[in-house]
Amino acid sequence: MAEIVQFVHRGAAQVTPKILEGIHRKLPMLKIEFAQINAPNHPHLVEQLEFLADVVEDNVEGADKEVPLFVVAEAAFALAYAHKQRDLIPDSNVQFGYADDSAVVRAVLMENERVLADYAKRHKLNWKKITVKP
Repeated sequence: MAEIVQFVHRGAAQVTPKILEGIHRKLPMLKIEFAQINAPNHPHLVEQLEFLADVVEDNVEGADKEVPLFVVAEAAFALAYAHKQRDLIPDSNVQFGYADDSAVVRAVLMENERVLADYAKRHKLNWKKITVKP
């Protein structure tokens, strides 16, 4: 997992305010795209992507500025990565196609657990359901 975390950190470091705005503009389309993901091996991926999309959206729109910018950048990177059709494991690979997307999303959730759990609490979201904790 350490390699995935480093990958996320490097990717998030490239997220500029301009890129963040671009991702924000694409969020309605991305949310529709993510809702159509069929990944039986990663049943919580869609909900986790929607959660990260909400984090980005709330930050850019000023509805929640308590999430640090580096966490928002990591969330934005995860969304952009999941959107890419040609990534480490192509999404067209039925059995394993979303494994890398899920790993990137999980890395963001795990690395920023305290901040994102607080965000979920402020917005009355079930953090345990998002992170699939018993």
